[in-house]
Amino acid sequence: MATRVTSSRLIGRTRELAELEAALADASSGRPSLVFIAGESGVGKTRLLKELERRALTAEARVIGGECVSLGEDELPYAPIIAALRSLTRDGDPVLDELGPDTRAGLASLLPQLAPAAADAGAEPGAPAQARVFEALLTLIDRLGQDAPVVLTIEDLHWADASTRAFLSFLSRSLRAERVLVAASYRPDELHRRHPLRPLLAELERGPRARRVELAPLTRTELAEQLEDILGAAADGDLVDRLHARSEGNPLFTEELLAAGLDGRGELPPTLRDALMVRVEALPTAAQELLRVLAAGRRLDHALLAEASGMEPAALREALRDAVAGHIAVVDPDGHYAFRHALLCEVVHDDLLPGESAELHLALARAFERRADAGEASAQLTAAVAHHYLSAGDQPRGLAAAVRAAGAAEAVHAQGEAARLFERALALWPRVPEPERLAGAGLVELMVRAAQAHDLDGDRVRAEALYEAALREIDEAADPHAAADVLERLATLRWQLGAAEPSLATLERGLSLLPADDASRERALLLGLRAKFLMLRGRHRRAVPAARAALSAAVAAGEPAAHSRALNVMGTSLLCRGEVAEGVAHLREALDLAATERCAPELMSAYVNLADGLHLVGRSDEARAVAREGHERMADLGRSTSWLELLEAEIALDTGDWTHAEAHMPEPRVAAGTTFVNSALRRAELALGRGDADRARALLVEVEAASGSLDEPQFLGVLGALRAELERRAGDLVAARAAIRRALDRIETCTDDVVRLARVAAVGVVVEADAAQRARDVGDGEAERRALLEADFHLARVGAAAEDGGPVERAWRASAEAEHARGRGHADPAAHEAAAELWEAVHRPYPAALLRWRAGEAQVAAGDRVAAADALGRAHAVAVALGADWLRCEIEGLAARGRLGLSDGEPTAAAPAAGAAPDDPFGLTPRERQVLALVAEGRTNREIGEALFMAEKTASVHVSRILSKLDVRSRTEAAAVAHRLGLDGLLADPTP
Repeated sequence: MATRVTSSRLIGRTRELAELEAALADASSGRPSLVFIAGESGVGKTRLLKELERRALTAEARVIGGECVSLGEDELPYAPIIAALRSLTRDGDPVLDELGPDTRAGLASLLPQLAPAAADAGAEPGAPAQARVFEALLTLIDRLGQDAPVVLTIEDLHWADASTRAFLSFLSRSLRAERVLVAASYRPDELHRRHPLRPLLAELERGPRARRVELAPLTRTELAEQLEDILGAAADGDLVDRLHARSEGNPLFTEELLAAGLDGRGELPPTLRDALMVRVEALPTAAQELLRVLAAGRRLDHALLAEASGMEPAALREALRDAVAGHIAVVDPDGHYAFRHALLCEVVHDDLLPGESAELHLALARAFERRADAGEASAQLTAAVAHHYLSAGDQPRGLAAAVRAAGAAEAVHAQGEAARLFERALALWPRVPEPERLAGAGLVELMVRAAQAHDLDGDRVRAEALYEAALREIDEAADPHAAADVLERLATLRWQLGAAEPSLATLERGLSLLPADDASRERALLLGLRAKFLMLRGRHRRAVPAARAALSAAVAAGEPAAHSRALNVMGTSLLCRGEVAEGVAHLREALDLAATERCAPELMSAYVNLADGLHLVGRSDEARAVAREGHERMADLGRSTSWLELLEAEIALDTGDWTHAEAHMPEPRVAAGTTFVNSALRRAELALGRGDADRARALLVEVEAASGSLDEPQFLGVLGALRAELERRAGDLVAARAAIRRALDRIETCTDDVVRLARVAAVGVVVEADAAQRARDVGDGEAERRALLEADFHLARVGAAAEDGGPVERAWRASAEAEHARGRGHADPAAHEAAAELWEAVHRPYPAALLRWRAGEAQVAAGDRVAAADALGRAHAVAVALGADWLRCEIEGLAARGRLGLSDGEPTAAAPAAGAAPDDPFGLTPRERQVLALVAEGRTNREIGEALFMAEKTASVHVSRILSKLDVRSRTEAAAVAHRLGLDGLLADPTP
C-alpha cells in the first residue's frame, strides 16, 4: 500500500482556481461574490475549497466555514454557520467583543456564550426573529470584512438545513459592498427532482454576483500526475490506463483503488464502494467496530464515542489510532472525529445489518440524551437525539424527542426544522400509547405549533391544512375559546394567502362562538383583526365603528396589543377619511401604547401607518421623519425594519430623492406576499421613471402573479396605474385600457381609498386622451367619441374622489382635468401649469414636471415659443436632477421638433432654419412642407416624386430629413405630429 493516500498538492483545476481567485479579488475590492462548486462525490470539491482557503490566507484574508451535516433524512439546524462562528470563538477573535449588544443578542441564539440569555427576552417568534439572526450574521460579516476580506466556505450544500438555505438566500439579496466571498460545494447527483436546494440554486446561480464552477473528472494526463505525486515516481503507463479506465478520472476513486490494490498491481475492486470497503476491512476488528459507531453518529467527540461504543479507554485509543493512521477517520479543529470522506461514512453505514444499526442508534440516542439532560439541550443536540431514537425504531421515545427538538429549533428560529420535527411527532402520535404524556402537550397544541412553524417557513398551504385539522379536533360547543383562538390564526393566514373573503368569514365564525359580553382575549383579537382587514381593504367607513368595538373589547380583556391595534386601525381610517387631526392623534396613542407595553409588531405597524397616512395627505416631510424614527427605533430593538425602510424609500421616490430611494429599497426574499408586492411595485415605479421599461415590465408581471387574490387597494391601485402607464408609453392603448379596467373592477366597488382610486382614474384619463388624439390623427371619429366618453367617466371618478380627499386627490383631479382637455383637442397650458403647482405644493416634483412637459407641448402647438421654452426648461431641469430618463428624452425630442435648442440643459427659442417658413417651428423648408403634405395623405415616395416632379430617390431623401427634423420614427408619426401641433396650415401647397 502507498505510504500516502492522497496527492500532496492539487492536480489540474487551473481554470477553476482562476475563477475562485477572480471571485476572491472581487470580494477584496468590495464586490461580494458567491461561488458554487458542483461535482460528483470524490471529484475534488473539498480539495479545491482547501486550496482556495490556503490562497486566501496567503492573501491575508479571513477564512471561516463549516459543513452541512446530514443524519439520514434529518439535518442539523445552522450546522455550517455554527461551525463558522465556533471558529471565531475558539480563536478568541477580538471582533466579537466589538459587536454591539443587539448584534451579539442576534447571534446568541446560535452561540449562547455571545450574550446572556436575557438579551433576547421579548423577541417575537418567527420570521422577524429569524431575520434578526440573519441581520446579525450580516453585520458580523461586514465587520470582519473591514479588517480583511472574508471567505465563508460551506461544504456539502446538498445536505443544508432549511435555515441555512434561507440564510444563503438572504445573503445573496442583501450583500451590497461587503468584502466577502461565499464558496459552497454540492453534489448535483444528489439533487433529485423535488430536492429543496434545486429552486434555491436556480435563484442564486442566476444572480450577478454568482459563479458556478463545475468540476469535471481528471484527464489521463492529470491522473498520471496525481499518481506520480502519490507514488513518488512516474507511474507505469499500463497502470495509468487501468486506473483511468476504472476510476473514470475520479480522484478519490483513483486514490482508493491505488491504496487497496497494492499500488495497482493487485486485482482492482469493481466499484468505488468496494474499494472503500477493502480499506476498511483491512483495519483491526476494534477499529472497524469503532468506525461502525462513527458511521451511525457521523461526527462524534471522544466522550460520545466512548459512551456509545462501550470500549475500554485503552482499546478505544488504539482503535482510533488505527482508523486515523489508515486515513479513514480524521480529527477536526473542535476535537470531533469524522470520516475522511462522506462516501466512506456512507459505505460503512450501508454495510450495517438491521439489528446492528438499531442497536448503535439506540446507544447513540441515549448518550446524546444524557448530555442534553445535563444542560446542553441545543437545537443540534436535541435533533440528534430525535434522529437516533427514530433510527433505532423506538417510537415512544422518538415522539418525545421530536417535540423537544422542535422546541429547541423554534428557540433558534430554525422554523423549517421545527416544522419537520412537529410533523414527525404528529405522524407518531397514533402509533404510541399515551402520546399526550410523552409529548407534554395535546394534539391540538402540537398541530397549531406545526402550523405556525410552516407558516413562518413559507409553507402557508400546509399551515392552513394543519389549522383546519386542529379545528376538527376541537369540540366548539365545549371549548369555544380554543376554537376561536385557532380561527383567529387561520383568518390571519388566509389573509396572508390573499383570500380576503374567506378570511373575513373565518373571523365571523370565530365571533359567532363567543357572546357579545365575552371579555376574553380571543374575542378582542378577533374584533381587532376584523377592523384591521376592513381598513386594509379601504373600507374606512366600516372600519371606524369596527375599530371602536375592538377597542372596547381590548380594554375589557386587558389586552394591550389588541388595544394598540384598535387605535391604529381607527386612526388610519379616520385619517384616510379626511379627519386628519383625530386620525393622527389615535395613531400616536397607538404608537405610545405599543412602546410602553413592548408590543414590537404593533409598534412597527403604528409607525408604518402613521408615516404612510401623513404622506397620503401631503405632509411628506413629517411622514419621512416618522418613518426614519421608526426605522431607528425598531433597529435599536433588534427588529426587522424592511417595511419602514421601504416606506421611507417610497416617500423619497415621490418627493424627488430618487438616489436615496434606489439605494434603500430592500429586496424581498420570496417572490410572494405583500412584502414582495410592495417592494416590487416601488422598484417598478422607479424603473418607469428611469426609463427602464423592460425592468418595469418584468417586475409588474411578477407582481400580477403574486397578487392574483389580493384585495388591498394600496397595492391593486398602484399596480393598475403603473401597468397602464407602461403600456401607454409602449403605444399599446388597448392593454393600457385593460389595466385600468382590471384595477377599477377590483377596487372601485369596495373601497373608500380615494387616493388610490383617484390615481387609477387619473391615469385612465391620460390613456383616453392619447386614444382620442390618435383617433383624430387618423380621422376615426367613432374611436374618438368612445375615447372621450371613457375619459368623461374617469374624470367623474377623479372628481368624486377629490370631493372627499385632501391635497393629493385635488392634484390628481387637476391633472385629470388638464389631460381631459388635451383629449378633446383643446390642450390648455394654463391648466397643466396649475396642476403642476398643486403637485409642487405637496412636494411631488416628478408629476409636476410631467405636466409642464404637456404644457410645453400645448404651447409649441399654439406657437408660443417663449412660454414653451420656459415650461420645458423647468421640466427638463427636474428630469435631469431626478435621473428621469424617459421624461428627459421626451422633453428633448419635443424641443428638437419645436426648434427649441437645449443649451446647458435649458431650452431656448431657437431661430428657424434658413429657408423655413416663419410660422414653422420645425425648420421645414417650403419643399419639405410640400412633401410632408403628401406624406400626410399617405403617398409613397414614388407618388410624391410624380406629384412634385422629382426623382423617387430625391423624395426619399426629403422624407428622411423631415423625420429627422420632427424627431419621429415613421411617416405615420410625422403626419400625426403635423396634425397634432397645428401644422395643417403649413401643408398648403406653396410655390415650389
